[in-house]
Amino acid sequence: MPHDDFPAGSVWLVGAGPGDPDLLTRKALRLIEAADIVFYDALVGPGILDPIPAATERVSVGKRSGRHSRDQGTIDTLIVAAAQIGQRVVRLKGGDPAVFGRTAEEVAACNVAGVPVRICPGITAASAAVAAAGTSLTLRGVARRLTLVTAHAQAGAPLDLDWRVLADRDATLGIYMGRTAAATVTQQLLAAGRHPDTPVLVVVNASLHDERIIRGRLSSLAFLVEAISASDPAILIVGEEVGTTPIAAPVRLREAARQ
Repeated sequence: MPHDDFPAGSVWLVGAGPGDPDLLTRKALRLIEAADIVFYDALVGPGILDPIPAATERVSVGKRSGRHSRDQGTIDTLIVAAAQIGQRVVRLKGGDPAVFGRTAEEVAACNVAGVPVRICPGITAASAAVAAAGTSLTLRGVARRLTLVTAHAQAGAPLDLDWRVLADRDATLGIYMGRTAAATVTQQLLAAGRHPDTPVLVVVNASLHDERIIRGRLSSLAFLVEAISASDPAILIVGEEVGTTPIAAPVRLREAARQ
């Protein structure tokens, strides 16, 4: 197999998508199969790792909200060191590398070391979540803007976001890592003027066999997330569009509706 775009001593930051192996891009699969070493996150499941050849070294760097087994500096060092000894390095990240994936730091580390680095995008959780629910992130005349935020803050630090902007009723709001901050998100959005009856969608394990969809209203968001285990990745979607009639019928889903 030719490696014209993946020479020895280079790095690819690869989006693993939301979890379903069928949602890997063809390019991502090709890079995974061509790698000499793959550094992967905790949210990258077995189905995504299965295509890695047996001879390829696998290294779990275990980054997950609240439970980081490797700090970012260590991960940067490992990636660079592997490339400097001539390996083809894949850094496999859940979702899309450019969406809350610490990509900028890893690219910077490679650039400082003179290591060639490129990015292969993937499907992000917000897209997978609304696809699972048979709806959309935007809708003409209803949701003209999409805002993605992370609700993960440094330990002990307040969730410092521009709530006035996030409360715009013409926008769809996607909240990553938002389970533990759901009560704060609700309080702040309501205080900033978002209507209590604004539809919300909570999707757990988007695209996987144990995917769960929970529908409700903003006023009950903190209650809705109580059914989610701390170990299950979830994304919160807030906006009028997710309350409209689904454009497609969800398949193989267990849906819980709480109004």
